[in-house]
Amino acid sequence: MLENADQATLNESSGWRDFPAKHQPQYPDADFLETTVDYLRTLPPLIFAGEADSLTEEIAKASRGEAFVLQGGDCAESFADATADRIRAKIRTILQMSVVLTYSGSLPVVKLGRMAGQYAKPRSNPMETRDGIELPSYMGDAVNGHEFIEQIRVPDPHRLVETYQHSAATLNLIRAFTGGGFADIAKVHEWNKGFSSNPAYRRYNQLASEIDRAMQFMKAAGAYSESLRTVDFYSSHEALLLEYEEAMTRIDSRTGMPYNTGAHFLWIGERTRDADGAHVEMLSHVKNPIGVKLGPSVTKDELLSLIDKLNPEGQEGRLTFITRLGADKVEDLLPAIIETVQQDGRPVTWVADPMHGNTISVGKFKTRRLDDVLDEVRGFFHVHRDLGTTPGGLHIELTGDDVTEVLGGSEEILEEALGERYETLVDPRLNHQQSLELAFLVSEILQESF
Repeated sequence: MLENADQATLNESSGWRDFPAKHQPQYPDADFLETTVDYLRTLPPLIFAGEADSLTEEIAKASRGEAFVLQGGDCAESFADATADRIRAKIRTILQMSVVLTYSGSLPVVKLGRMAGQYAKPRSNPMETRDGIELPSYMGDAVNGHEFIEQIRVPDPHRLVETYQHSAATLNLIRAFTGGGFADIAKVHEWNKGFSSNPAYRRYNQLASEIDRAMQFMKAAGAYSESLRTVDFYSSHEALLLEYEEAMTRIDSRTGMPYNTGAHFLWIGERTRDADGAHVEMLSHVKNPIGVKLGPSVTKDELLSLIDKLNPEGQEGRLTFITRLGADKVEDLLPAIIETVQQDGRPVTWVADPMHGNTISVGKFKTRRLDDVLDEVRGFFHVHRDLGTTPGGLHIELTGDDVTEVLGGSEEILEEALGERYETLVDPRLNHQQSLELAFLVSEILQESF
């Protein structure tokens, strides 16, 4: 039983019900939903408060230029792809990118996966019509199925339990891989040397050789310790489904404060970042580090309201602004956003999402151009350098598989090749090679910036 004070604190986290809630599924059976959420409340936490606090400290370092955040993973995870091979491939890709960025920036990289909970996505239209038949839109495996069949598209509360189960299994594998030698920095560097199959590798031969010499020096000097064989790898997802997020909010026995135990880091999407809305209200009461996506339409008043609501006391590492402006807009819009926050004075960590502002359509496919992604990254760094502020990290949709969803790259995925391995259920992701190529390209920017 909760103490009275703890229950009162937890009740505050339920206050979101008094605020407008956007992009929530319309469940046909409210009683079944309530029973399911009550059951979720009885399940063990997926993460612990101390881990979330450690991540807050790491993100605070990134806000001061003492670390760099790399957040990556699927646009929307699927239950079917929560396999050991797929999970390992994503972890491997993020670790490979991290080694390159760590060496280039001479900074520790905070590894944050869009994994172990990223099973829901908001949709612009709640309904989808095909051949005159209208059904609910696919909102991610946490809500309904992807197949265009009525009984599969109806939102099903039991999928919230499956979300918990798949998240738990994924986190278990992440901890096993990153703590069991899979993350050994020497092994990861050897993987990067295998990147030589990419025709772009010649451009990065010098950097790879420098990393190799540094590795050899560390071994010769006896500086290669057990600590280089393991890493901290944190989980994150968009806090979209309010019933699920409330069920995963628990009172920490050590501090008596509420934490969302479903992920280390939660973010609020561009479509749900209303400071007077339910999503902001809910996350204002948990102690995890929080992110907010900012698109081109964000205003000065909205920025200040978000800080007032989510980080009123100005705790370092608590609030991350993730800008998603588009390659053609970032250098025009980002300065005013940063200057507004500078004038306020409370700290935020700045992270670039160069994916969502650069989505285009080619025939029946949603896609992006790798060149546009890189241009937004360049613009993000240029603006921060001009203003004397700190670029704290990158937020990338990627996979460890050799999909054909994003155009370009040194392997030159062309428009006619998109259908060869277009596997995403929602938005296009960088494949394994494109992710590594992005890391090498960003490494050049980091070497100029630090």
